[in-house]
Amino acid sequence: MNTKNNKRRRESVEKIEKAFVEMLQTKELKEITVSDICKKTGLNRSTFYANFIDVYDLADKVRENLENDFNRYFSDEQNSNEPNSALKMFRHIKDNQIFYKTYFKLGYDEKHQVVVYDVNRAQKDFDNKYIDYHITFFKNGINAIIKMWLERGCKESPEEMAEIIKQEYRGRE
Repeated sequence: MNTKNNKRRRESVEKIEKAFVEMLQTKELKEITVSDICKKTGLNRSTFYANFIDVYDLADKVRENLENDFNRYFSDEQNSNEPNSALKMFRHIKDNQIFYKTYFKLGYDEKHQVVVYDVNRAQKDFDNKYIDYHITFFKNGINAIIKMWLERGCKESPEEMAEIIKQEYRGRE
């Protein structure tokens, strides 16, 4: 039976997701078809449709998985004032470049931010005045830096990238 937690079904879903992510590295989302995915995985279309409505549903599920993985990895950061959280983030990005390239390629950064943001620190630094503008500016700036770093092949070390972020907060300690 093809139940949700069936090992064979899980393996098929993983194959489909992996093939999709690989294809996204060289194609735009709108160029990827169910047939392409099935050909690459050797699976039937019925297997694809038993798990996903269409390629866009697959993209949404991949995004959910990426976000859940990210949130699990950084869950301790959200309640921490640890100064090395930027370093931890950049190390994770360097080690998981395809993960982040896929996230940005799917355009999910426009609605969902990768950045773990310390709202308490911002409220302290900016006395809650125009805090929403600051948060938006900071998150979009970090995302832009991450994208640029990924596009350049992560040539700078995670330590150098964390230092760049630290410089942006210079004088606010």
